[in-house]
Amino acid sequence: MDLDRVIRDVTVRLPMASTAVEACQWTVDTLSRYAPATISVLLQVHDRLRCVAATGSWQVYATVPPKTGIVGRVYASGVGATVARVADDPDYLPVRPDVTAEICVPVTDPAGRPLGVLDLQWSEPVELGPWRAAADRIATRLGARIMALGGPPAESRSEKMLRHAAAFSSAPTEWDLLTAAICAARDVSGLSAAVLVLPDVDGPRLGAPPRVPGELESRLRAELVEAGPGPLGRLMSRAHRYGPGYTLGEPGHPPISDHLPLARAGVRTLITVPVGPPDTGGMLLVADERLLRPDPTTVNLIELLANQAWTCLDRLRTLARLREQASSDPLTGLGHTGPFGRRIAAAVPGRTALLAIDVDGFKSVNDTYGHQAGDRVLVTLARALQAALRQGDELYRVGGDEFVAVIEVSRPDEAVRIAGRLAQAARETGRTISVGVALPQPGESSESTLRRADQALYAVKRAGRDGVRLAPA
Repeated sequence: MDLDRVIRDVTVRLPMASTAVEACQWTVDTLSRYAPATISVLLQVHDRLRCVAATGSWQVYATVPPKTGIVGRVYASGVGATVARVADDPDYLPVRPDVTAEICVPVTDPAGRPLGVLDLQWSEPVELGPWRAAADRIATRLGARIMALGGPPAESRSEKMLRHAAAFSSAPTEWDLLTAAICAARDVSGLSAAVLVLPDVDGPRLGAPPRVPGELESRLRAELVEAGPGPLGRLMSRAHRYGPGYTLGEPGHPPISDHLPLARAGVRTLITVPVGPPDTGGMLLVADERLLRPDPTTVNLIELLANQAWTCLDRLRTLARLREQASSDPLTGLGHTGPFGRRIAAAVPGRTALLAIDVDGFKSVNDTYGHQAGDRVLVTLARALQAALRQGDELYRVGGDEFVAVIEVSRPDEAVRIAGRLAQAARETGRTISVGVALPQPGESSESTLRRADQALYAVKRAGRDGVRLAPA
């Protein structure tokens, strides 16, 4: 094989390419006439290697994550690889079953920075050394032509949408999701600011801002906060009633009153998109100081992003509700035996006290007035006891009318004093409680500490109820 001729043919065709993708495809097409190999060129686009040109094979990877496979390894290191037996390389990405050897070289700009890779995979015996030298020279020429044409292709809108949708789905918290939605709206629209408006019990509120909001975004948020829930609510209602739309702040076309806060912030272009259902959803505002003309496709893409963000937000909130239901008592909202068990397991001797609490005469309430009345008593008591505790103290419902408080104290008398406050809080509701207090001893299990608190509680019951007793060490 005359490899100089191969290099010459590629070099002659490259100047005729008018785009980076065309240059890559012509390189692959020319090489394929000489090399009985599967050939591809992958270029860095955003955070992945995208295949922009390839010959046919059973599997052509559209994108490859950084450092994945031989291609990712070569791109990340900037050092080409000649693999005589792909079966021996753990990084090999299989594209066809008969491939035996692979040559992968970096495509670099004139300064030597990697733009992507040129990859050749053989299924027939071949002298790899000369082909490696030829591939290096071709990749260098290809990189120079790509840079002359303006660099690798930009990320397409569909790729942006896919990337942002993946970020929504993987967001671990509501704050992370809202931040990702704002970044996505700015990225896909090309506008400089985005604000999420969400419903709340006190009226519409602004969603969490990104960590570093832009200047227009900061002004816009400030104006919307000052305007209050009225204009926000009307804007949101209009978005849900009429659907997505855009506004152009052109001279001679004054804004309606609800748009005045946006105009004061300097907004000249605005896209408004409803988020979620009309009764419980919000609104996404995407804005810019420049006077631009959003095309319908851009508005549609922002609407798709908003719908995806709402779906993920609803999923996060549903999971949070399920976690809360799994860890709290549905009647009082207090933690129950699961969280309580984890909390007392972490109790620190000398700094923690357990207060076992039992409602006096509760059975008679159920027997006389019914279980609904008993439930009302429990809810009222739970609220009163919680209010009597200090910040950081915790109250759990561990049985029908049985509660346990876990409090941080430094002395036994401090624990007894807090238990007395709980007893007084119960009296103010018209009920009484019996409280047993125990402090964990060094080497004592949490179960033993709770058992001592229960024994102290039963001593209060035997003594006539409505009182507090400290368990002996």
